Amino acid sequence: MAEQKAPQMQATLGLTGLTSNAMALIAPGAFLWLTFYIQATTGAAGQPSTAPAMWWGILLALLLCLATAVAYAEISKLYPGTGSSYYYAEQALLSKDKAFKYARVAKFIVGWGSHLYYWVYPGVMVGTTGIFVGYVVGFLYPNFISGSNPGPVFMALVAIVFSFFVAWIAQKGAGASTAVNLAINVVQISALLVFSVLALGYRVNHPAGAPAFQYDAQTQSTYTYQFATNPKDSSTLRDASGAPLPLLDKAGKPVPFTADYPEKDASGNLLTHPTALSVISPHNFNWVFIQATVAILILVGFESVTAMGGEAKNPTKHIPIAVIASLLIQGLICYLIEYFAANYFLNSGYTMQSAAGSAAPIGDMMIIVGDALLGQGHGKYFMLAEALTVFLALIGTTLSCMNTGARVTYAMGKDDEAPEHFGMLHAESLTPRRAIWTLAVISAVLGTLAVTCVFADGSAPTDATIAALPHGIFSSFGYTTHDKLAALPNSLLTITLTSNFGTFILYALSCFLCIVAYHKRPDHNFLIHTLIPGFGLVANLICMGFYVAGPFFNLGTKMEPLTALGISGAWGLYGAIYFLRASKAKGKTVLLESKGAAS
Repeated sequence: MAEQKAPQMQATLGLTGLTSNAMALIAPGAFLWLTFYIQATTGAAGQPSTAPAMWWGILLALLLCLATAVAYAEISKLYPGTGSSYYYAEQALLSKDKAFKYARVAKFIVGWGSHLYYWVYPGVMVGTTGIFVGYVVGFLYPNFISGSNPGPVFMALVAIVFSFFVAWIAQKGAGASTAVNLAINVVQISALLVFSVLALGYRVNHPAGAPAFQYDAQTQSTYTYQFATNPKDSSTLRDASGAPLPLLDKAGKPVPFTADYPEKDASGNLLTHPTALSVISPHNFNWVFIQATVAILILVGFESVTAMGGEAKNPTKHIPIAVIASLLIQGLICYLIEYFAANYFLNSGYTMQSAAGSAAPIGDMMIIVGDALLGQGHGKYFMLAEALTVFLALIGTTLSCMNTGARVTYAMGKDDEAPEHFGMLHAESLTPRRAIWTLAVISAVLGTLAVTCVFADGSAPTDATIAALPHGIFSSFGYTTHDKLAALPNSLLTITLTSNFGTFILYALSCFLCIVAYHKRPDHNFLIHTLIPGFGLVANLICMGFYVAGPFFNLGTKMEPLTALGISGAWGLYGAIYFLRASKAKGKTVLLESKGAAS
């Protein structure tokens, strides 16, 4: 047999490899492209969008993650090994004379809860890959599929293929994954910083009243004239090819389009940021917390290297550095710069409401800035070049999360707290292949669910947009009417919030474990081992609280967080039943009678 329990993981990863794996999961190139749309649409029905607080939401999520990263870094110094927080939970409680009896319960709760993050997160990634590929294919072949609103069937097929492709890379071993991630990090960070510079340059060079480009979502092209509209419904008038007709002046000439920066529309929704200060202002602290519950998705992953303790050459030294360094590079430097540039770029030719109706707002922005740099009609080449780097980043982040999730599942299987076959390593690659391929199937299913109603709720397209979609099973199947789609929860946001809720659970427990692990130790430091993890614990709990309280106080959208809470509750209940039944069947006591009874 190829698989058995005898093989052991080999220590092959140094500081660069560990940091690269963590940075790959926090992929700013992929997330700026993909989650700008989700954050632009986050809000309550009938209420203004929370998008004005997008930058501050990321800042709050970053502070939360930094506090959690410190907790991970410190606890990894005490207990280097495979399994991350799952392993830490057992070791932290076993180190205490009175609390040791809860070690098995604690590690199962942490391990089971972490799967809500590690098993759902790859599903979000393969789903967003389906959306991304749909956008690019729609741009290249507009008669086949709409780039702004790709077909759910097409996106689901991409998600399924991508899930198994990434799993195929993951099962080859940590060495292959690390090499891929290192190259991807360099390429995608460089590419997105280039976009940031161009976006800022476009804003600076197009003050109010200056000639500028107006973007049309249907043709995915820019125009230098104002669009003619139907006086009855304000829809854009088009010629036979679908191109928008120009608004004509009294002399019969097209009216030039000029840049403007209106702050809000008639409903109070953000259109553009009039000043740079507006971008970095909180606007409304309720909105900040709502944005943070979404933004946590783009920052998670720094802890992934703690699951690779068995493959690290010097885990006690290098893992703590990799945890902090990955978050500082990707979160503090890349994200805050890139999100500032994208928000500041918004103008009357492409507003936040334009972003809310597009499958890939950053792709649209790249076309506009590319046209400004290379000449009208040539921005598509810049967008396609950047799209390639984003696709590479998607491979890296999905690969890193699959590796981490599979290793946590492997640790539980090895401890006999999950089905035994998950605790087996392949004899040649020394990877938990069964866990990896199981995760691939789960990711494919969740990715398919994520794209079924991705253009629902606040992002529901207009009836005119739906009518203009190319007809066919890959392009228009699944689109009904605006009102019906608006009444449904956004499937991508629902799956995202489910993953994020699992993240908040895991991070809160990890901060608590750090406090427990260092309690009464001679090397205890109040700032590092109590105050900072304590802040992380409280911040995670507050964000979790917004899932529960927000919908009842009309803060943010309702359907998606309540559905996410329902899924999380069902997962927790199933875990409790599984744990008690498995304990009885295997003759294990729930509470340990001695420290030696731990697995």
